[in-house]
Amino acid sequence: LNTVCEEAMCPNINECWSHGTATFMLLGDVCTRACKFCAVDTGNPRGRLDKKEPYKVAQSIKKMSLKYAVLTSVNRDDLADGGAKHYSNTIEAIKDARPKVMVEALTPDFEGKNKSISILLSSSLDVFAQNVETVERLTVRVRDPRAGYQQTLNVLEKAKKLSPEVLTKTSLMLGLGETTKEIQLTMVDAYSVGVEILTLGQYLRPTLNHLPVERYIPPEEFLHYKNMAKEIGFKEVASGPMV
Repeated sequence: LNTVCEEAMCPNINECWSHGTATFMLLGDVCTRACKFCAVDTGNPRGRLDKKEPYKVAQSIKKMSLKYAVLTSVNRDDLADGGAKHYSNTIEAIKDARPKVMVEALTPDFEGKNKSISILLSSSLDVFAQNVETVERLTVRVRDPRAGYQQTLNVLEKAKKLSPEVLTKTSLMLGLGETTKEIQLTMVDAYSVGVEILTLGQYLRPTLNHLPVERYIPPEEFLHYKNMAKEIGFKEVASGPMV
């Protein structure tokens, strides 16, 4: 099993694990894309898929007695559905093994394909997440060229229309050179497509080969952004250096 906590060298690993939350990385540990902020290996998995992974993840969640499980994955542009059915199978296996656990899926953009989004949302999912990652101006510099600011918003909007009962969520990294006005505009864009949960955290450079940190945001500024998001109308907002 892979956890994005380890594969992406997340600095917050102990914070989450100590609160009964863990993030499992599905579909292997090789990504078909190469975002400039992420330490996950890039390559071509050539269609490889561990069909036992849904069961293994479900049993791990049961043994760990998790209250909240997050599923994420590498991008799998080599698969026709981008891995959507694998996500769905994993969610159902988790719900069978531990019915009361909340499951969030932080997914790739599935190249914006309606069918893939629909396959995923046919499961017993609680929270659908797709990250804008950064403000529109910085997207080309920060994300893989196949990703897109507007495409992410479109995926979130499609998800909300397909399953209004499923909560939608997005996240924004700060410290890459964005302005306060751009952050506010990104919040408005996300809220306008039905996003209900927003998180904002500090970008931390995983290795010297990745984008440098332009600025460390002070805690009081994160609080300002949280209040800003609440005023816009988001149901839940988490904003801080360690988010």
